[in-house]
Amino acid sequence: MPADLLFEIGCEEIPAKMLTRQLLELPALVEKRLAEERLEHKGIRALGTPRRLAVIVKALADRQPDLNEEVVGPPVSAAFAPDGSVTKAGQGFAAKNGVDPASLQKKEVPGKKGLYAVAVRNVIGQDARGLLPELLADVAKSVQWPKSQRWGWGETTFVRPVQWLVALFGGEVVSFPWAGLTASRNSRGHRFLSNGPVEISSPEHYIETLRAANVVVDPEARKELVRAELSRLERETGLRVRADEALLNEVIHLGEYPVGVSGEFDPSYLEVPEEMIVTAMRTHQRYFAMERTDGTLANRFATMMATVVRDPSVVAKGNEKVLAARLSDAKFFFAEDKKKSADAWNAKLDSVVFQAKLGDQAKTIGQKVRRITKLVDNQCEGAEIDRTIAVRAAQLCKADLASSAVGEFPELQGTMGRHYARIAGEPVAVATAIEQHWWPKGQGGALPETAEAALVAVADRMDTLVGCFATGLVPSGNADPLGLRRAAIGVLAILLDRGPDGARGGKRFPRSTDTLIEATANVYGDAVKLTDESRTQLREFVRGRLRSLLVDDEGLDVQAVEVALSGPSTDPTDVRRRARHLATIPHETRAAFKRIANIVDEARKKGFGNRMLPEPTQFTSPVEHGLWNAYRARTTTIANSLAQGDYAVAFRALAELGPELAAFFDKGGVMVMDPNEELRENRLALLRTIQDQFVQIGDFRKLGGAA
Repeated sequence: MPADLLFEIGCEEIPAKMLTRQLLELPALVEKRLAEERLEHKGIRALGTPRRLAVIVKALADRQPDLNEEVVGPPVSAAFAPDGSVTKAGQGFAAKNGVDPASLQKKEVPGKKGLYAVAVRNVIGQDARGLLPELLADVAKSVQWPKSQRWGWGETTFVRPVQWLVALFGGEVVSFPWAGLTASRNSRGHRFLSNGPVEISSPEHYIETLRAANVVVDPEARKELVRAELSRLERETGLRVRADEALLNEVIHLGEYPVGVSGEFDPSYLEVPEEMIVTAMRTHQRYFAMERTDGTLANRFATMMATVVRDPSVVAKGNEKVLAARLSDAKFFFAEDKKKSADAWNAKLDSVVFQAKLGDQAKTIGQKVRRITKLVDNQCEGAEIDRTIAVRAAQLCKADLASSAVGEFPELQGTMGRHYARIAGEPVAVATAIEQHWWPKGQGGALPETAEAALVAVADRMDTLVGCFATGLVPSGNADPLGLRRAAIGVLAILLDRGPDGARGGKRFPRSTDTLIEATANVYGDAVKLTDESRTQLREFVRGRLRSLLVDDEGLDVQAVEVALSGPSTDPTDVRRRARHLATIPHETRAAFKRIANIVDEARKKGFGNRMLPEPTQFTSPVEHGLWNAYRARTTTIANSLAQGDYAVAFRALAELGPELAAFFDKGGVMVMDPNEELRENRLALLRTIQDQFVQIGDFRKLGGAA
């Protein structure tokens, strides 16, 4: 009978971020191993606390199903020698599938030509109890951690030293050795509240048994408990815990039994920008900020203990003492920074290296700031942007990197720049652009709210992209240490946002990525040269990121996006609009356009199709006249609407050619590649004339399927 499976690895405290990752990845790892062993189940659930990582498999089959299948191997010519003996290839195929080479059969396979070697596998299913020890040991060994360690005299590695193992199939122990331990039914309770062994009778009773031992092993239950504790603190203090879902998701993995406690700090620290206070609490101490009902920051915080204590005030005072030291530093740094000017900080940036491979003329942050400023100044031409605001923001955009506050709190780059700009008397728009040029801080993050901030943000990222690609610093595989993918996505997100149909569109803003690449390369001048190869590589890199944004994030049709990307425009907004409208063209019409492109392309390879325009008097079929007349009736509409970017009209007109295209290709019996040269050239000219107009949309050969 099927039964639930429980596997728990108990260890020393796992870092919260590592635990979060494994709770997401462990089910897939277990699923993979169960599938390999052909063991069916009804769901996998990962559980865990800082001291344990566990998985429960619901209704796991108690044995494998019998296997009766035919596995297709290499062609008979490769698996068998002329004399009928099995070749090495055939023997390898037989060994891989666990059958006798002599049992290989020769059969026809649907969809393939000729005979193929076929292995007939008949395997009797094994009992799950015999498979689980090796399977679970393999799961434990296969868990991937960013960092692992060894302990004692063994060679086993894990994120932290392993202390116990629990493995139960139903109520039965799955005994196996790993990490110098043997799996049993004995887990452990809370380190302080219920220290000692805790016997688990079955997987069904795992969660409630540990809860009785003061361990909340279900992360979702811990989250609800933390929420309840924060609500309690709100009632007790009359304040409100500032919402912070990311911090909440981390805090729930800091202890096995969270209990809330609130503390306070000296109100004088509220003179410091609240971002510094919140960062000191949140990032360094994992404290929640508390605020008054009007949203202003209060001089209190909330945090979670990992246990119940006799006197919470003692814990609160300890937390207050640690936080006071942090806030004292913040207050000192802020006071010192206010004595300095942005120009002094910019001067310091001339000695701070941004990227050494850019060479002496371009490698420092100071040099980068001057390039950004020049690029912003140039791109203001023809754009509806306040040049004075944009250029001043560009000049100051990295100044706060040299401040003491950002040195202590790197997360506040830009934010502190905004504060210091206002203190220095800079306009609000300049201060806003300084902060928001760092936006978006990640894919899907908030975008710059003003055009000036958006322009500085684009210039900053384009400078990074062009400089890195020019010097060979290109992402490889999943490795992207310089964040170039993030930079490209940021540029594209801003351009899409600022385009005619974007959320903040309607005003003139730089739009072509190719134009931006060239403008940035010109700003680098002789300091760094972008070769033709690097330029092509960068263009394709940006195009790839746009493909991902449109398909994965916006859900546009893959083929429509591929066609739109192959067009001449490198304006992301224009590509998106074309892709959206391409998806509305009937499949049959899109396939016909692809067919035209294939025919014209093949003809050119053979040296045919040199005539510029067709001669209607040489048409020999009504369908030729029909297609030509239908096209001519719409050519002006198509041309004008394409030029104006009115794709709804242009694509509707193209779609209206569908019946004539279908008649030409499928019903009229027209042979385009006619042996008669005059007829062939005239028909190719007809198709090429039509193609010359829709090639502005994109390369329809990118469409899948035959045509």
